[in-house]
Amino acid sequence: MVTNSYIVETLEITAKLMELHDADEFRIRAYTNAVFYLDKYTGELSSLDFGQLTQIQGVGKMMAGKIVEIVSTGTLKELQELLANTPEGVIDMFKIKGIGVKKIKILWKELGIDNINDLQIACENGTIAKVKGFGGKTQESILQSIAFVQSQAGKLRMDKAQALAEVILEELKKYYTRVEISGQVRRKNEIVDSLLFLVSNTDPTPDGFFRNLPESFVEDVKTSSPFTWRGRYLDNKIVLELKWVASSQFVHKQFVYSADVNHLKRKNEHGQTLLKISKAENLSSEEEIYSKYGIPYIVPEMREGDFEFDWIQKHKNEDLVTWQSLKGILHNHSTYSDGRHSLEQMATYCQELGFEYLGIADHSQSAQYASGLLITKVQQQHAEIEQLNKKLNAAGGKPFKILKGIESDILGDGSLDYPDEVLASFDYIVASVHSNLSMNEARATERLIRAIENPYTTILGHPTGRLLLSRQGYPVDYKAVIDCCAENGVVIEINASPYRLDLDWRWIQYTVEKGVMLSINPDAHEMEGYHDMHYGVAVARKGGLTADMTLNALSLAEMEAYLAKRKGRNSY
Repeated sequence: MVTNSYIVETLEITAKLMELHDADEFRIRAYTNAVFYLDKYTGELSSLDFGQLTQIQGVGKMMAGKIVEIVSTGTLKELQELLANTPEGVIDMFKIKGIGVKKIKILWKELGIDNINDLQIACENGTIAKVKGFGGKTQESILQSIAFVQSQAGKLRMDKAQALAEVILEELKKYYTRVEISGQVRRKNEIVDSLLFLVSNTDPTPDGFFRNLPESFVEDVKTSSPFTWRGRYLDNKIVLELKWVASSQFVHKQFVYSADVNHLKRKNEHGQTLLKISKAENLSSEEEIYSKYGIPYIVPEMREGDFEFDWIQKHKNEDLVTWQSLKGILHNHSTYSDGRHSLEQMATYCQELGFEYLGIADHSQSAQYASGLLITKVQQQHAEIEQLNKKLNAAGGKPFKILKGIESDILGDGSLDYPDEVLASFDYIVASVHSNLSMNEARATERLIRAIENPYTTILGHPTGRLLLSRQGYPVDYKAVIDCCAENGVVIEINASPYRLDLDWRWIQYTVEKGVMLSINPDAHEMEGYHDMHYGVAVARKGGLTADMTLNALSLAEMEAYLAKRKGRNSY
């Protein structure tokens, strides 16, 4: 089924290319208006007929026809014509942060630059800085963005890599008696640059282990070998690697490919490494490897050769946070701001999933781009929350509560959105940066510290503002920020959106050592967004986060007591 996001993205790129090719501005506006409203639409667009589509705000007859075309054909004839008349390199330029359609049009049509490589050369020799409307600052920004884009080529976020790996896994099962996902996907890396599978047959084909693979597996013959197949799956750019392994070696190979080299090289008190022990014959499990080494089993996601050996001496694997550990969902959006589903829909689904509380946290008033809540809207939402809390508990059973929260923008000077009397009306506040992301480390850190020191801040949201494979986070002094959270009793968010996964898992141990709790928050803008917490849990476990240091592992009663204690502190 064609998803809403696919429809919106198709219309959006069409509008950009129309503007690039100087199409009629009224038609362009029809596309952009439709994109604006469709992005907020909560129903399934693909299930609507032409007449129903025209009833959606911002969608006229022309756009309704375009949506029907996308649903029925998977694309737009107009888009295909635009793509045919646009160099592929120009389309790639849309990935470069800091340049929009107007600047791309100048680069292509006035300077003749039609690919990122030529753009990089023009920046490096100073040509771009001399172009009207660009300047030295833009030139430097383009160079930095190009470097970032190039470094991310052929990589996938955790969610996309996992989904693709599962598709390939099912395909490979048709050809091998044993197939397992290994490597970076098994280790729950937030960014994956290769997909690795171990395969085995009880009766291997005499003329080659990979001869029977279908055409969907596109081999790179030069880098492949008799026991290792390398290439790609369909048109996916990420590297795919298949390793044929003898059944007797499967445990050893799976262990080796599921751990960092520093983990494998770690010696025990007898001078033995995990790698050496794993080579023993007739191993039945990875647990046996660790047992022979002299320590409890370490889960694959933690095998980084860093803190895990000390961690396992102080904790049990059962201490690690899990989906089942979580009792509530904090930091979520509704149609009051830029969410797709109503407050009642978000709360009802949260309750249906078995959680005890929902922390709503719509955008604050300064976030005009996201329909941030004016003070009157805050009051309206609070009134609805009180009504819904009665309604959702009317039937008895397990108590459930919607917590009154807000995602308050951290303003340029570090202050929070809204005056203190409004901030005091919330049960909890997620303080996040959404604007002015180009500060240097000193200013960015100072800004966060001032927000953390605000007595109304409960949680520091997505601390660096990064968007994986798209935008680097702003530079901050992590230790200074975490230390300040410790001093002020502020929780740090692990934003579970696979686009963010921020706080980075590498800082979890330092955070916990300082006594700072973390909260695994989905930043959900629709009901299905709650399930992103699975990704948050994965990276939290990678960083060794235990349930007892996870804020939203608190029960409803414990959460109410925790928030009441903070409010009591603020009242003095």
